[in-house]
Amino acid sequence: MGFENEFASYEPLRRILDSTKVKSLQNRLKIRKKDEQESGQEEFKNNIISKADMKSDFIPDYVIAIDGSYQPAKAENGFPGAEFGYITISAVLIVEKSVREFARQEFIDPKKFRETEKASTIDTVIPGCNVIIDSEKSAKTSMRRMLFEELRNTRAFEEGETLLETYEHLFRIKLEKNKGIGGREKPRSPIDGVDQEMTYDLGQYVCPHSGEPLYSTDAMRLHELMNSGGTNGEMYGQVMQMFEKLWLVHILRSFEKKDWLNLLDRVVFVLDGPLACFSTWSWINKSIILELARINELQKKQTGKDLLIFGIEKSGIFYNHFEELDTKIDGTTDRFPNQSAFLLSDGYIKENIIFSESNKLYGQDTYFGRKLFYKTKIGYRIVPVLAFFNEHQQNLKEVRLNQFPRLADLMNVLDELASSRYSNSVSPLVSAHAEAAIPLNLGKRIFDDIAREIRAKSYKE
Repeated sequence: MGFENEFASYEPLRRILDSTKVKSLQNRLKIRKKDEQESGQEEFKNNIISKADMKSDFIPDYVIAIDGSYQPAKAENGFPGAEFGYITISAVLIVEKSVREFARQEFIDPKKFRETEKASTIDTVIPGCNVIIDSEKSAKTSMRRMLFEELRNTRAFEEGETLLETYEHLFRIKLEKNKGIGGREKPRSPIDGVDQEMTYDLGQYVCPHSGEPLYSTDAMRLHELMNSGGTNGEMYGQVMQMFEKLWLVHILRSFEKKDWLNLLDRVVFVLDGPLACFSTWSWINKSIILELARINELQKKQTGKDLLIFGIEKSGIFYNHFEELDTKIDGTTDRFPNQSAFLLSDGYIKENIIFSESNKLYGQDTYFGRKLFYKTKIGYRIVPVLAFFNEHQQNLKEVRLNQFPRLADLMNVLDELASSRYSNSVSPLVSAHAEAAIPLNLGKRIFDDIAREIRAKSYKE
């Protein structure tokens, strides 16, 4: 670790490149052969889908964007390095129908235009290093208890189920389908000094080995990410991502319980980042797949359409590869045609983006959506992850149009919502991120108002 304001000179960098060990590693690197690269180019050319060949005039009336943010903060309790994580999750409703109406006006009333955006933000505090609450024995037990309490005390609708009830529904799916959690070697108890397999149940219950409290949320094992001797950015980040995915399922289940699924054909859901669950809580992904499929089937009987749910990957290896595909040999861009999509297969991903010879499909255990590349009508590159709702759509061995539900509608939405400020994202996510970063609407429950508004306009039409 360097000293403050100390930077490496060119000489150490030159020594690295001249190192015999570095050269030896370079000689052992697997290099993509020219014919392998050309094979990828052929698949790219053959799997380009033009929007002109698709039929859709769909433009959403409402867009619900979900994004999160976290910030480590110092805790003043006399212990060195004590910190907690302040996590916010924002759901922003964009009344897109009103936005389009304003766009046709020569002069726009700023106050009325602001009313096209409604935001609701939930916040939570997660103990980190050296933060102990009440009579708990450690930072880890404090973190476990706080996570459980935060889910129990959070809901989207004033009289709806809590986020804990949503989580425990997904947890119950996992328990019933797999008769437990874990593979051959099950996770150990989170209680220090208990060298036994984890005991699972719902709510708060008593450990049979120690008599200490356990929680249903312990099954996500997020406490295992805690660093007892320093900052906990990884743990806070995973808690934030878990809240984002849970919030999506929570909203959909709330619409179902209020018998409002018939409204969802006019609503689009977009999340920041991939539709995936990683790290210690990745097991919940399969439960989300089953739950989304169930809700989608129910609402499809009423609306005649699949749900339109997608995430946006704004950076990373897939976005970098998209840039390479769009770049010609001479360095100029626009090789990828505007208003066109490239649908990704497992084979293409493993041969051209993330090398792998595994028989397991890419993202099989972690993703509940499929990735594609899309270039908008004004030339912006976007990497959406489109939710799937059955095994055929999930099968990455194939690339068929019917494996990407409402693909034509997605193209329309991306053309309509592409952000002029951030060319790799969509405008509702920009609003959601701003709201999560600077939460001005903490505690506001907008979904009762949203649903009433949508229903009222539906009856008028």
